Amino acid sequence: NNMVQPDDVPRFSGKIYDESQRLITLVGDIIKLSQLDSKEVAVPFEDIDLYDTCAAVISHLEMAAAKRKVTVSLTGEHIVIHSAEQIAEEMIFNLCDNAIKYNRIGGTVEVSLRQCLDGVELTVRDTGIGIADADLPHIFERFFRVDKSHSKAIGGTGLGLSIVKHGARFLGASVSVESTPDVGTTVRVLF
Repeated sequence: NNMVQPDDVPRFSGKIYDESQRLITLVGDIIKLSQLDSKEVAVPFEDIDLYDTCAAVISHLEMAAAKRKVTVSLTGEHIVIHSAEQIAEEMIFNLCDNAIKYNRIGGTVEVSLRQCLDGVELTVRDTGIGIADADLPHIFERFFRVDKSHSKAIGGTGLGLSIVKHGARFLGASVSVESTPDVGTTVRVLF
């Protein structure tokens, strides 16, 4: 209707596109959570090499890490577990994505795997902004964000850690978190 100047159309179109992509991601995350809650996820359980799954996730996040000059490393051994690869991969992706997004420029993310007495332990350790003790009990709540002031700039839906918690419950795994503000965060998943 010629209500917008022709020079403004590309900028407005770009904003509309970006916001619609954000909403699509949000809807997708909400659907994943509701499926995990109701245990209606139709995924096969099979033998998966957890090391290979971690390597694939890290490879997928290379550009995001490079953009923030974050170094991501993977150590440990090839360990095969019987699990739902799609859900395990989603959990690892969310943990690594957060470790990159909430890290300092030039920081590090260390992903490690080890066989222990209780099962297989996956650890994601970062040198990021950390989480205050008062916030730790809330980090797995839907839409909770530790750093609300930068939530739009950082992106995401605020559902990543909730998906990790529900995914772990679905797979029979457990999740624990240790964090120190301005030092970093360590998340352990025991399969």
